[in-house]
Amino acid sequence: MVLGASEGTGREFARQLAAEGIPSVLIARRKVPLEQLKAEIAGDYGVECVSAIVDLALGDAPERIVEAVGDREVGLLICNAGGDPNGKLFLDVELAAWRELIQRNVVTTLAVCHHVAKPMRTRGRGGILLVNSGACYGSAATMGPYSGSKAFMLGFAEGLWADLQPHGVDVLTLVLGRTDTPEFRRFLADKGMDMPADVWSAADVARLGLERLPHGPIHNVGQADDEPGMSPQSAAERRARVVAVSRITAQLYGTEN
Repeated sequence: MVLGASEGTGREFARQLAAEGIPSVLIARRKVPLEQLKAEIAGDYGVECVSAIVDLALGDAPERIVEAVGDREVGLLICNAGGDPNGKLFLDVELAAWRELIQRNVVTTLAVCHHVAKPMRTRGRGGILLVNSGACYGSAATMGPYSGSKAFMLGFAEGLWADLQPHGVDVLTLVLGRTDTPEFRRFLADKGMDMPADVWSAADVARLGLERLPHGPIHNVGQADDEPGMSPQSAAERRARVVAVSRITAQLYGTEN
């Protein structure tokens, strides 16, 4: 299942899975590009996908996604939606817009992961890939709610990885830098800015995410596993910390996996 599948990295995830013969449940809020993607995948790869029009920023999004999935076995969940369409100071945006961002990036993600991870744990296999942003490591002006939501995703992914790894379920948060997506292009156009030179293509980001899925809980795009950059700690160092702290919490709370 791919959330935010209609364009950008979400679209590329769906296409690359279809190229391997894997169908997806495609979720997005815009009907036309979603239906175009569904038809394109059927034509190019002979793979029939299921699609559902759901606005992930609305309170009923988790229930509508669960309804779309039905009794299908979800072997891989990719949460790809979650950009910041605002790019403004906190007080210069209506509170409702920030609430929608938190619903999409935090509440919907949490609920959908809870729904699909239970049967994955029971089956002893599966994967969850949460597409993240370098904003998860620290905030700045105009970035408060967005950065906070991405910091939640980082901590959540690390904990979920520790919970599910002993049961054969992979969890990865893929931390992006600047990526050439339609959303990023719209943002730059709105600000009158040119596309920077050091951007990744959406196809390369999706390919990397699928390759790194077994090596969670974090991968920083453009950096080696043992290389700091976006964060003072490398992905490998953060992984070691999660393992060490998990041993302590297991003893404290009696939650040995």
